[in-house]
Formats: sequence, structure tokens, C-alpha cells
Amino acid sequence: MDLSGRVAVVTGGTRGVGAGIAAAFARAGARVVVCARRPPELLLGGCEFAPVDLRDAVAVRGLFAGLDRVDVLVNNAGGTPYRLLGDTEAERHARVIDLNLTAPLTASLAARAQLEAARGSIVMIGSVSGTRPSPGSAAYGAAKAGLENLARSMAVEWAPDIRVNTLVLGMVRTELSALHYGDEEGIAAVGATVPLGRLAEPREIGEAAVFLASDAASYITGASLLVHGGGERPAFLDAATANKEA
Repeated sequence: MDLSGRVAVVTGGTRGVGAGIAAAFARAGARVVVCARRPPELLLGGCEFAPVDLRDAVAVRGLFAGLDRVDVLVNNAGGTPYRLLGDTEAERHARVIDLNLTAPLTASLAARAQLEAARGSIVMIGSVSGTRPSPGSAAYGAAKAGLENLARSMAVEWAPDIRVNTLVLGMVRTELSALHYGDEEGIAAVGATVPLGRLAEPREIGEAAVFLASDAASYITGASLLVHGGGERPAFLDAATANKEA
């Protein structure tokens, strides 16, 4: 999948999943612009950094106005701390929704004219948290559910000039995995609950994003691609006392 001559903007592309995505686009030959509030400790080869707070609509519009071309926008920036709904006020939860849902909409609108000119592509980075209950990250799950629906509507409204798809991610091993899953033993135990037996690597997410942005996916829009290693084994299968192997 050769993306030589194309420009890809990856939001939150300085670490973790975002860095994996940025690296994959660079390997495919694209000029990659990664943007976040803070610069990376080490900028990946083939990438350039643009500082921006994605919750600042004026700054986001300024970022895209300064680019002469945009072929691909990957709305990756997001995340959330573990926070039960009743542990804080609605305003704190709203900030999570702002980052994970409103910011991708802001960036997409800001990049629309350039994407139309290039007949380009938007890749939303969704989550299985948006498809199932997400205790401890309910606002994040709600935002990701909204993001997937937003992508489907955007795909219809902006066709045929811009394709819009979503990568629905399961668990990914990053430098922040310990915050969510614990030490190496915890990470291994969590990985064992996935049918493929492990967490995804950022590189694998990047390759999937490149596919959706490439000509190989030229007839794919409004789609959600599950990248979750087979999902989660239903808990009732292990709890039931029937149908157990001897």
C-alpha cells in the first residue's frame, strides 16, 4: 500500500497507538504530520510535529489552514482516566466527551476542504468501549459510540469526495497499559482473555489504518473495522456449570 506523495495528519500521534499509526503511514511513504499539545520525546523518522490543543477550535482551524495538502486525517487523540460516574461532576465527564467526540468533529470540519480536493479519507479511532458497557469509563464509551455513528453520517454526507471509516479497537499494549491492567502479570492475564491470546501492538493498529486510507479500500466508506483479536469471551461460558469439558 503505497501512499507516496500523500499527506497524513495523525492527531495524538506522539505515543502509544498514535505513534504506531504515524509510523505505519511513514513506512507507506506518506508525509506524516503528528499533532498534540506536547511534543514527543523522540520524533519518529518521516514525521513532523505540529503543536495544537485539539479542544481549541480556532487553533485546529489554524493548523489545517497552514497545510498545503491533506489526503488523510486520522482522528486518534483521546483517552480517559478510570473514573466512576458518581465520583465526580458532570463537567469532568463532559471534558472526556469533548476530547473523544467533539475534537474529532472539529478536526474533520477543519480539514474538509483539503480532503475534498484530494478525494481523501478520514479514519476515526474508535473502541469496543463504545459497543458494550464501560464501567469506570462510561463517558469515554459514550463518546466512542457517538464517534462511530458520527463517522457513518459523515460518510454519507461527504460522499463521494471523502471516505470515512472507523477502526474499532480492543485492548492495545502501550506505555500506559500498566495504568489500566497492572503489572506484567496483569497484562498477560488480561491478554489471555482475548481469543488471540494477547493485546494488540500499536504497529498492528497502524497497518489497519493505512489499509483504510489506501486505494485498496477505495470502495469502503461508512464502515467499522473491528481490530480486537476476536473480542471478549462471554463471562457466562466460564460461570455456567453445564457444557464443561471433562
